Amino acid sequence: MFNEMARYRRVFMTFARNSLVRDMTFRTNFVIECLSSLGWTAMNVGFYLIIFQYTSTIGADTGWDQEKFFLFLATTWFINSIVQAFFMPNAEEFSELIRTGGLDFALLKPIDTQFLISFRRVSWSSLANFAAGMVIMIVALSRLATREVDPYVPSLVSVILYVLFCGCGVAIMYSLMICLSATSIWLGRNQTLYNFWFYITNFSRYPMEIYNRGWGTPLYGLFTFVIPVLVVVNVPARLLARPISPRTDYEWMLVGWAVIATVLSILASRWVFRTALGAYRSASS
Repeated sequence: MFNEMARYRRVFMTFARNSLVRDMTFRTNFVIECLSSLGWTAMNVGFYLIIFQYTSTIGADTGWDQEKFFLFLATTWFINSIVQAFFMPNAEEFSELIRTGGLDFALLKPIDTQFLISFRRVSWSSLANFAAGMVIMIVALSRLATREVDPYVPSLVSVILYVLFCGCGVAIMYSLMICLSATSIWLGRNQTLYNFWFYITNFSRYPMEIYNRGWGTPLYGLFTFVIPVLVVVNVPARLLARPISPRTDYEWMLVGWAVIATVLSILASRWVFRTALGAYRSASS
């Protein structure tokens, strides 16, 4: 088992190195992509700074004040940048592999097809937002720790759980993406479904409390328990931005559901991908 994991790690490192070489071949384009990502991030920061000039929290009585919300925002960028760097380029090209017959060659490789399809390209410029998120997080944590009213410093347990549940968030987002990507085998092209991915993941960019009232309650239930995108950012951000103890039973239930949702998402995506491959008839048939 360890030898197999080491082999997959070496293959991934080869993919990552080749992608970096390709990006560095066109350095100007790489720099422009990084600056474009950072510019988008700066505009988002400016937008929320304007909002906090008129309100103290995002959502009434949610507890997401400016410093805590920027921790939430940094978490969003961490997870999204990893997904966009390691998975999005490959998902976007999956339908092209089917159309051109490249999937035939992938199926012949002595390695798991889903792994090969998922990791063969890395978009290194997408990690610019990860660095921006790190800066935002450091500033938000320092302001949170030094403010006069209700200062707060996350515990070591909070930090460890935060990292683990960020990983869970990445796994859920990847699972959703690979499911949508696999439908290319049945549909030929599924660009509309990629747009659908962006639409529903927009819900994960805001605290889940703002949905849990009025007509937003059905959305809250759908995107928490059916398509669990709301737990992707909300759970790790909540673990970092708020004390571990005391916690309500509902909050611990939400943490437990995030673990269950991660496992179910991975299993579901594996089943969908393998079922889709079973329906593949090659480009020449």
